[in-house]
Amino acid sequence: MSQTSVLSSYPSDFALAGQNLWAQKTRTALTALGIIFGVGAVIGMLAIAAGAKEESLRSIEQLGVRNLLIESRLASFQELQQRRRSSPGLNDRDVRILQSNVEGLTLISARKSLHPKGVLPKPNGAIPALYGVRPEYAAIHNWQLSEGVALSHRDDEYSAPVCVLGETAKVDMLGYGHVAGKFVKVDDSWLRVVGVLQHQVASSSGAQAQDPNDVIYIPINTFTYRFWDITAGFLKDDLDGVDVQLAPGTDSVRAARVVTAILNSTHHNTPDFTVTIPAELLAQQQRAQSIFTYVMVAIAAISLLVGGIGIMNIVLATVLERTREIGIRRATGARRADIVRQFLVESVLISLVGGVVGIAFGYLLSWLIAAAAQWKTIVTPASVVIAFGVSVAVGVIFGIYPARKASLIDPIEALRYE
Repeated sequence: MSQTSVLSSYPSDFALAGQNLWAQKTRTALTALGIIFGVGAVIGMLAIAAGAKEESLRSIEQLGVRNLLIESRLASFQELQQRRRSSPGLNDRDVRILQSNVEGLTLISARKSLHPKGVLPKPNGAIPALYGVRPEYAAIHNWQLSEGVALSHRDDEYSAPVCVLGETAKVDMLGYGHVAGKFVKVDDSWLRVVGVLQHQVASSSGAQAQDPNDVIYIPINTFTYRFWDITAGFLKDDLDGVDVQLAPGTDSVRAARVVTAILNSTHHNTPDFTVTIPAELLAQQQRAQSIFTYVMVAIAAISLLVGGIGIMNIVLATVLERTREIGIRRATGARRADIVRQFLVESVLISLVGGVVGIAFGYLLSWLIAAAAQWKTIVTPASVVIAFGVSVAVGVIFGIYPARKASLIDPIEALRYE
């Protein structure tokens, strides 16, 4: 039989396969469920992985992949007193030394913070944190403003009573309207709002463990002048952190080693600080995400394997039921290849239909997960193609054995089969 005649026979093969499968609707549907759930599970798991990956990448990129985050280690009052016997703590002197000695450093901002006792207008949620920062902090963390302007060097120089609000802090205190020019009171000081930040992605790393959207940002000199704790006056020069941005192409890991060495020297090897490398966090997160994705896809693939076994079982049962039909076809001139094609088409057809329904189920599953768990999911074209392609492959692979078995039946014995 020529290749053209073989190809022309496929439409009739699919029509015949459809009739045979429709005649056993319940059994066919139950067989297809394995493929449907398998394809849906693969798409759903990949959607969860893609959503988690995007959120984690956005979170780390918010910290800046060219940044270094230096944090003062938290300690009790007694521990701080002990530290001061050997280390001056993270302070402005460290900032000046780093600025002069770290190659590739382009921007640096000291940072102080506290949790106010009260703010006005009274917020609907928790009281926002207060950060004192240099104007460079805005560029280091790529501030995007929804209104107003960022903190300026003039504001810092004159210790101006001004502030920039994170999105959550703004909404909780002043609502959804335009707020630039309005005033908020933090403890005993009134501050004029000069800007509002667009939504920032929260992170669990370092200083950014505090939700950056629920922060009131002020010039660091304003913080020092108006908000430092009198009861701990000897700690007035202490910093909670230093944020550094490196020039493009700078080796952040090498720069972090240099920063650590400098601070170990100035702090007399007292472990009262940490250095976080967002670029390294990004690489670690990508590696962990890849493993997470592989594991979830492997688990979901088990459903496809079960579906393939189901297809093989149903086609084997069909072969037994239609043994006499196979004998008649062979006796009237059908070749073994024709028998193979007949049963292989049936298994592939189950996979095709199950794959299409499984894609719809995968989209539904992703939507349900996002709605129920408040977890962002992203269905990518690649995940759909992979899941559907595997479902078709399952139909072919698990359909070959029963189809070949059917073709090897002796026509004489088949005609005698009851």
